[in-house]
Amino acid sequence: MTQQPQIAVGTPRSRVDGTLKVTGRASYAADHDIEGVVFAAVVDGTIGRGRITGIDTRAARAQPGVLTVISHLNAPRLAYQPNSGSNNPDGARLRVFQDDQVLFHGHPVAVVVATTLETARHAASLVDVRYDAARPSTDLNSAPAGTPTTYARGDAEAALRSAEVRLEMGYRLARNHHNPMEPHATIARWDGDRLTVWDKTQWVVGGTQQELAAVFGIPAESVRVISPFVGGGFGSGLRAWPHVTIAALAARETRRPVKLVLTRRQMYFGTGYRPAYEYRMRLGSDRRGRLVAMTHDIRGETATYEKFTEAVLSPGQMLYSMPNVSQAYATVPLDLNAPTYMRGPGTATAAFALESAIDELAHEIGVDPIELRLRNEPERDESTNLPFSTRRLRECYRVGAREFGWNRRNPRPGSTRDGDWLIGTGMAAAVYHTARMAARAYVRLGADGTALVQSATSDMGPGTYTSMPQVAADVLGLTMREVRFELGDSLMPPTPPHGGSMTMASVGSAVQDGCDKVRQQAIALAVNDPRSPLHGVNPDDVIVRRGRLHVKNDPTRGETYQELLTRNNRRQLEIIGSYAPPEQDRSSMSAYGAVFAEVAVDHRLGLVRVRRMLGVYDAGRIVNPKLAESQALGGMVGGIGGALLEHTVTDHRDGRIVNANLADYLVPVNADVPDLRAIYLDGEDREADPIGVKGLGEVVIVGVAPAITNAVFHATGRRIRELPIAAEALL
Repeated sequence: MTQQPQIAVGTPRSRVDGTLKVTGRASYAADHDIEGVVFAAVVDGTIGRGRITGIDTRAARAQPGVLTVISHLNAPRLAYQPNSGSNNPDGARLRVFQDDQVLFHGHPVAVVVATTLETARHAASLVDVRYDAARPSTDLNSAPAGTPTTYARGDAEAALRSAEVRLEMGYRLARNHHNPMEPHATIARWDGDRLTVWDKTQWVVGGTQQELAAVFGIPAESVRVISPFVGGGFGSGLRAWPHVTIAALAARETRRPVKLVLTRRQMYFGTGYRPAYEYRMRLGSDRRGRLVAMTHDIRGETATYEKFTEAVLSPGQMLYSMPNVSQAYATVPLDLNAPTYMRGPGTATAAFALESAIDELAHEIGVDPIELRLRNEPERDESTNLPFSTRRLRECYRVGAREFGWNRRNPRPGSTRDGDWLIGTGMAAAVYHTARMAARAYVRLGADGTALVQSATSDMGPGTYTSMPQVAADVLGLTMREVRFELGDSLMPPTPPHGGSMTMASVGSAVQDGCDKVRQQAIALAVNDPRSPLHGVNPDDVIVRRGRLHVKNDPTRGETYQELLTRNNRRQLEIIGSYAPPEQDRSSMSAYGAVFAEVAVDHRLGLVRVRRMLGVYDAGRIVNPKLAESQALGGMVGGIGGALLEHTVTDHRDGRIVNANLADYLVPVNADVPDLRAIYLDGEDREADPIGVKGLGEVVIVGVAPAITNAVFHATGRRIRELPIAAEALL
């Protein structure tokens, strides 16, 4: 078939759902008006570890409007079958109200259901729970680790012993919470043995539908999940957390629809977080800075009841060329709720340590940080021995240095001042693997010349509602106004998680496939129809523009979709499009970037202010530059938060999170966000996927924190090895 003209893809389009959101007409999980709904409030455990010895619910039950109080004392046994589609396919997860154990502070121990939200929450405060408490283990520094995951190539120890330059560093990263604007919420309703939930989720099918089916021991087809809008997620919605099960359980027990909305405080232990890490690194190089060896010893938080791991090893294996690498990644089981993926999972953590160490080596041997990275650019992925599909990191460095004004930099730390402020600049590389999974999409072309595209994906903010119609419009030869895209319903074709920067590559490719097949159906119908102006034309010579099929070199010979379908008494053409990545990749595929930062540090107070940032990214084809810029700016803001502000504080005496609110858990505000700029290199990667995208939602946060800390070193001469940066570290 002739390649369709590209009209919508690559152009900066505004969000098609933007008006709904800013006018309050977008219905988020808790906004749906379900007839007869009642309200649930979870009772949280107040000890860090132990067992429940008694629950007195009399005062709660006595409140007018209270329908029931459910705990392990009266809850039914739930199936909790393994869920092959979840993040924990072996079935390990918290099992609510199934025994008397308390595994962490905030562990759900009961739920109150009442006719009003106020009654439910007041009654929950009246539930008296007695415990046999034990001292919890919540300190990553002192708890023993499990068996590590290891990786090795060459002989790192021998290479380090003979290296001309050797450095040893230790890094620490605090726990971070997602804190999306929309709190997690679920409405559950049973109709006989069929369950419908309106849920905040980033994985409609595998995350919520299949998990609820596994928990209640019912077919997945008996669970419908509806999630048209998600008010931010950053990874927190990639699985169904215990409150989703609690809402469904309460609805089944009361035989009423139940709405459960977590409070902001409950989101600190009711959903996951980016775990804290200890990261020790040793590196060796020659005098010119050519890396010869590196070792990584990593310890990260996990829960006692399930093991969480993430891709913290990958950057150290493939970002730079070196013959000898040794890695050990151990999780430390603690009396905490389970961690989960957070934007740039694993990679952002590893990049802080790796890019800080590279900057330290550059200073040690007196080489410019960009030049040192260029000297260690690999020719292929040395962790897999695969060639790179595309890797334009050198170009990212060159463009970034030019646009940022890197050549004006005095390399000597502490050499630039602005009154009381010490000024510094720093940079770091960024990488994130290109993830793709199987996806499907329904495409229907109507006799009115408009198209409907449906897929059970999500849109937590990157612009799925907008980018998918851009792809569909170009392939079908329609305008974006003539394409309607619907998502967020498990009745629609299944998709992978809405995370890991895989939605555009996976779902977008399925949309492209379905639209291409529908267009081909229409062309075949026309060229085989004796009444059509296109009868007898080679299908490869037919293109579609603005809903009109015509001969490529003769625009006057053609007809519209409407004319074609109406004449043939066809109400619609429809098909399920699909995409599946190859079982074996032939290339190493990743998005790359170079991040530059300028900071000012008050030399008397130790305050750090980011003045400007620039990110230059090799992310393949950019479907919508306006949305891509929004993603980059959001990633930079998130990176600023991780570098300067965000830090979950735990009282190790009882496991309580001390700052479980947005007054004490600090996130960047407008005053913290400086001049931010993003540049995307023009290009595509057709080996990665049919659309040519490489993913950009994750890579834009990777490298931000080390760019800032490297700039702080340049300003002050003080190395930062712990996040977030504390003022006392600079005094």
